[in-house]
Amino acid sequence: MCSVSAEVWHSYTAGVSLLKSASTVSLMTLASRVTGLARDLIMASMFGANALTDAFNVAFRIPNLFRRLFAEGAFSQAFVPVLATTKTQEGEERTRALIGNVATVLFWVLLLTCVVGVAGAPVLVWLLASGFESGHAQEAAVLMTRWMFPYIGFMSMVALCAGVLNTWKQFAVPAVTPVLLNVCMIGAALLLAPWLDRQGIEPIYAMAAGVVLGGVLQLGVQLPVLKKLGLLPRIGITPSAIKAAWSDGGVRRILSLMLPALLGVGVAQVSLMINTQIASYLTPGSVTWLFYADRLMEFPTALLGVALGVVLTPQLASAKAAGDAQRYSDMLDWGLRLVVLLAVPCAVGLLAFAEPLVATLFHRGALQSSDVSKIALALVGYGAGLVGLVAIKVLAPGYFASQDMRTPVKIAVAVLVLTQIMNAVLVPWIAHAGLALSIGLGALVNAVWLLVGLLRRGAYKPVLGWGKYLLQVAAAAMLLGAFLGWGAHQWDWKALQVHEWQRIGLMTLMLAGSAAIYFGALWASGLKLRRLLRR
Repeated sequence: MCSVSAEVWHSYTAGVSLLKSASTVSLMTLASRVTGLARDLIMASMFGANALTDAFNVAFRIPNLFRRLFAEGAFSQAFVPVLATTKTQEGEERTRALIGNVATVLFWVLLLTCVVGVAGAPVLVWLLASGFESGHAQEAAVLMTRWMFPYIGFMSMVALCAGVLNTWKQFAVPAVTPVLLNVCMIGAALLLAPWLDRQGIEPIYAMAAGVVLGGVLQLGVQLPVLKKLGLLPRIGITPSAIKAAWSDGGVRRILSLMLPALLGVGVAQVSLMINTQIASYLTPGSVTWLFYADRLMEFPTALLGVALGVVLTPQLASAKAAGDAQRYSDMLDWGLRLVVLLAVPCAVGLLAFAEPLVATLFHRGALQSSDVSKIALALVGYGAGLVGLVAIKVLAPGYFASQDMRTPVKIAVAVLVLTQIMNAVLVPWIAHAGLALSIGLGALVNAVWLLVGLLRRGAYKPVLGWGKYLLQVAAAAMLLGAFLGWGAHQWDWKALQVHEWQRIGLMTLMLAGSAAIYFGALWASGLKLRRLLRR
C-alpha cells in the first residue's frame, strides 16, 4: 500500500514539476512574443509593406534560416539528448568535459561559417529572393545580410548555453533571452532609424544594427548563469585542444546525429526558401504579408509547442536512458492532451477572427487597409495547420529522445514534396495565401505521420479517455467559433482605425469572452482541467 502511494505521489510531483517548467517557459516566451509583437507593430507603422521591407525580411531570414538549421535545429536536436544521456549515465564531471569540447568545435565552425556567409551574401540573397525587381531592394538585402550574418554565430552559442541550462532544469533565462533581441530592434526603430533618415540613409538599415546587438546581449546574459552553475565551457584555441575536442566520443556522437537531423531541419528550411523565392515573384509586399502572418501564428506555436518541446525533450531523453518506458509514454500523452486543449481554440481564433486580429494589431501608420486583408488571408492559411505545427513540437522529441533522427527526416522529405505540389495548385489560385495554406496542411500531415509512427512501434500508448476528451474539446471549440464569427462580422474592424481605443476595447472584450465561453463549455462538459494539467 505504501509502495503504491509512493508511486502515485512521485507521479503527481513529476506532473506538477513538468507543468511548472512548461508554465515558466510559456510565461517567458509570452514576454518574448509580446515584445516581438510590439516590435512588429512599430515596424509596420514606420515602414509599412514595400520593396525595402521585403529586402529587410529576406536579409533577416537568411541568418534566421541558418540559426534554425544549425543552432535551434540540428544542433539542439542532437546535443540535448546526448547531453541528458551523458549526465544520467556518466555523471556531471564527464558532462562538463563534453560541454567544453562541443563549445570548442562549435566556435571554430561558426567562425568559418560567418566569414563565408558575409562574403557570399549576394549569392544567398539571390537564392532566397531572385524575383526582386528593384535593384535597390536587392542591394539593400545584400548589405543588411552582411551586417546581420554574424548573428548566427551568437545565436548558435546561445543554443549551446540554452541546451545546457535546460538539461539542468534552468528554463527561465534561455526562454526570456529573445526579449533582448526585440528590445534592441525596438530601440533601433525608434532611435536609430529617425537619425539615419535625417542623414539621408535608408532608415530600414537601423534594424540590422538592432539584430546584431540583440544577438550579443542574448549570449551575454546566459554566461553568468552558466558560470554560477560551474558549467561555463572553455573554448580550446590551440591545435592540440581543437584536435582533442574533435576526437571526443560524445562530440562524434552529436555530429553523427546531426547529419540526419540537419537533413530533417534542412527540409523545412528548403521549404521556407522555396516559399520566399515564390513570394518574391508575386506582388511587392508579399514577403512582408507572409512575415507578419507568420509572426502572429508564432504566438501559439511558441507559447505551446516550443515550451512543451523545450521541457519534454531532456525529460524524454532521461526517461529513455533510464529505461522507463511508462514515464516516457505518459509524458507524451500529457503533452498531446495540452496541445489539443490549447492549440484547437487558437486555431479556431485564427480561422474565424483573422481580419479583426490583424486590423487591431497592425492597421496604423504606413500599413494600409489592403495590407490588412492580405495578411489576414495568409493567417487563415497558417491557422488551418496550427494544431499540426504545435503537435510536431511534442511528437518529434519522442523520436529525438531515442536518438532516432532518420524517421522524422524521411517524413519531412515526403511532406516537402507534398507541400510543393500543393503550392503548384494553390498559389495560382490564392497567391501568397496559398504558400501559407500549403505549410499549414503539410504540418497536419507531418504530425499525423509522426503520431502513427510512435503508436506503431509501441513507444506511445495513449491513456484511456481520449474519445470523450476530444468530444468535449470539439464541442467547446464549436461554441467558440460561433462567437468569434459573430464578432468578426458585427463591426467593421478596418473602419475602426479612426477609433483606435474603441477597437482595442472591443478586441479585449472579444478575447475575454472567448476564454470564458471555451473554458466554461469545457467545465460544463465535466472536464477536470486541474486534474488534467497536474496529471
